[in-house]
Parts: sequence; structure tokens; C-alpha cells
Amino acid sequence: MRIVLGVGGGIAAYKVASLLRLFTEAGHDVTVIPTEASTRFVGTATWEALSGNPVSNSVFDDVHQVNHVRLGHEADLIVIAPATADLLAKAATGQAGDLLTNTLLMARGPVLFAPAMHTEMWQHPATQANVETLRSRGSAVLEPASGRLTGADSGPGRLPEPDAIFDAAMALVEGQADFQLPLAGRIVTISAGGTREPLDPVRFLGNRSSGKQGVALAVAARNAGATVRLLAAHMDVPPPSGVEVVPVETALQLREAALAAAADSDVVIMSAAVADFRPAAVSDTKIKKRDDRDDPVITLVRNPDILHELVELRNSAAPGGRQQLIVGFAAETGDSDGDVLAHARAKLQRKGCDLLVVNHVGTDRVFGQDTNSVVILARSGSEPQEASGTKTEVSAAVISRIGHELNSVSPRP
Repeated sequence: MRIVLGVGGGIAAYKVASLLRLFTEAGHDVTVIPTEASTRFVGTATWEALSGNPVSNSVFDDVHQVNHVRLGHEADLIVIAPATADLLAKAATGQAGDLLTNTLLMARGPVLFAPAMHTEMWQHPATQANVETLRSRGSAVLEPASGRLTGADSGPGRLPEPDAIFDAAMALVEGQADFQLPLAGRIVTISAGGTREPLDPVRFLGNRSSGKQGVALAVAARNAGATVRLLAAHMDVPPPSGVEVVPVETALQLREAALAAAADSDVVIMSAAVADFRPAAVSDTKIKKRDDRDDPVITLVRNPDILHELVELRNSAAPGGRQQLIVGFAAETGDSDGDVLAHARAKLQRKGCDLLVVNHVGTDRVFGQDTNSVVILARSGSEPQEASGTKTEVSAAVISRIGHELNSVSPRP
């Protein structure tokens, strides 16, 4: 197989030498095209020695062979590693300033990008939009690995290991184009934020939810190839680009939106903090505080159990109908009756959802924070799965588990 290996200008370029070795040892003919910036990290002599082919990044070398056209036309596969933010932007916007970007424009076979950059660069809306553009055009873009970056920083942005890129490249050529997009073609509905139950025109009963975890889930699901619908209650963070946003305020509004959205959803993730109770009566005017009156008494009534209702709706569908995965979130605290996991397991039984993501909450834990630590419980009884780190990292773990559940060959009980 004829492979073009494009090397971007990032420090991870040194790891691509091992990837090149994997390709050549598997018997493939590899032409390496480094960007000018990448040669500051790894020189052309290394690529020529490992590939056995001449190396250039100029459209003016070997002009008689018209390399800027020939290489793209002849390649059975193009792999870009590391795919820097700059290189992703150039590819998404169709720039052709050197041999590599010209070759990408001429590509007729599959193209695989293996990103590597700093976390903030990867998560920047511009980079995410470029990735979405490339995927929409049929290119495969791997998710970067999480771990130690340059300096003392750590997070998503590491180049995947060479053997992982090699396996992905081979799977792509074999027709498994959505291997890196576990939710490709799926519709995912996610609730986020905290509901607010009005007392009067200016006051409400609410909670501390910031919506950060729900938004991170929406981003992870979008990046996994899903069409995402975000049911957004009160949030301290803006919704991500590339998702449908349905604003809601109260638990009843969220219920209406969730039941409607579930009709065409493959996955429903209820991560919003939904009020368990609401005032029985809402005053049309502001409740006044006066010295000559008794303290007001607020009567509360239960809000509907949206998650349980979604499960019942799913289970009542006609036999042989579309299978839907329902994921609940449980913000729990321990008490004299049991610890967090004991309460969570009991809730999983009551709700009947497929997965329950459990976190231990408190006034200084989870709500509003950028980090989280969860345990994923499954109705099937499989071993609990722990995930911790930033809410982005936790969301990636949850979406990965959902993808595994959806693509499992065994039917859901």
C-alpha cells in the first residue's frame, strides 16, 4: 500500500518515527512529507533513512514528476501526525502553501489526522470547528490522548501512541471509517444545568449546578460523531457550538422537552440537576416581608420523575423497535442510612436506566468546579467504572462507555 505520511510542526513529531517504522515493517511504501516547521524537530535525513524514499516539502522539487498532484492521486492512504492546530486549520480551509497541503487537496483515498497540541488549543472553538469541518468532508480525525504535555501541563492533547495510530489507519483502509467516532450517526439528547422553580416573579428555588458537566458531555458526544440536542436549564457556561439548544427553566418544562426529544434519540443523558419539589402555588406578585404578618409558609409538591418516565416510555415501545440507551446522573451524599454508592445502587434499581453516573457532592464539591470524580454503574450488573479528572476527561470516559454499550453485540436486558 502506498502511504503518504505528513508530519506537522509539533514536538510530538519525534514519536512519528516509530509510526513510520510500523508502516514500513508491515510492508507499506511510505513517502514522508514534513512541514518546514517540523524539520526543526526531526530532520529530513531521519525520514529518508527510515522510509527509504527521498523527502521534500517543496512543490518545486522534482517538478517534472508534478509531485503536488501525483502524490495525492497515487496514495492509498494519507496520515497526518502530529496534526497541529495550524495544520488542521490549513486543511479545513483548503490552503495549499506547501507540498503537504497541496497533497491533501489532491487526495482521493482515505485521510487520517492524529492531532497533538496544547489542551487549550485543542478545546478552542476554532480548532473544534475545523475538526468538525474535516469530519463532515469524510476525513477521520482521532481524539488526542490525555496526559503529560510539554512543561508541567497535563490534559487532552497528547499524540496517540504510534501503535494506536497504526491500528486506526489500518482500520480506516479496511472500511471501518467510523472507528474513532463511536456515536457517528446517533442522535443524543443531553440535559444540563439546574432547574429553577418560581416562588414569585423575582424568587425561585434552585440549586448549585453550573451546567459545566452537561456542556462537557455535549462536546464529547459531538466530537464522537453524534448529532447533539442540549436541553439547557440554568447554566453558568455557554452552550457549545455545533449542537441544538433547547432552553428550559423548570422541571415541568424539562419534562416536556425531554419526552419530545426522546422520540428520535438513540441516547438520552439526564445530567441536569432537576428540582425534586416545586412550590404548590406561585404568587403573581412579589411576596412582601412585613412586620405585622406571620412568616410565610411555602408548601411544596413533588416534581415528576423524568428519568423514570423516560425509561417507562422506552420500555413500552413495540417489541423489535429502536433500542434506546438511557443514562442518569446521581448527585449523592452519604447519611446514616448508607454511603453514596449504596444510595446510588438503590436509585439505579428504582429508575431502571441503563447507566447511572454517580458523584459525591457537597458545598465545595462538583457543583461549579472544573474537576469531577464519578462512578459509572450499569443495570447489567457489570463492574463499576471509575473516572476522574477534569469534567472534559470525565465526559470523554462517559461517552466512551456509552459508545461501548451501543456497539456491544449483546442485547440490553
